[in-house]
Amino acid sequence: MQVCLLDIAHARSGDKGDTANVGLIALRPEWYAIIERYVTRERVAQHFAGQIDGDVVRFELPNLGALNFLLHGALDGGGTLSLKTDAQGKVYSTALLRMLIDVPDDDANAASLPASSVSAASR
Repeated sequence: MQVCLLDIAHARSGDKGDTANVGLIALRPEWYAIIERYVTRERVAQHFAGQIDGDVVRFELPNLGALNFLLHGALDGGGTLSLKTDAQGKVYSTALLRMLIDVPDDDANAASLPASSVSAASR
């Protein structure tokens, strides 16, 4: 099953110099295991390919049901230097929520993922 992160999580983002900081928080505690397993550092780097120049670092915050990603080289020098429209990296959270992840049907059913995720690929 393809799952759109928008259906199972919410996110916040901001800037730390030239690095965008993106927090991804599961909407339900039982969905944290899904985002922890399938929203990998590599998958996020692939999702933002061509938009960031540096590495992606992932931190796990299981007590909050959240992951935190640092997207190095995302802000073209940072808020005071960048000519990007979103120099503070606020849009990265929305962009991450648009990401689709592949979740095996057994895992999706065990976590009771929402049925709306089935049609997420058409967004």
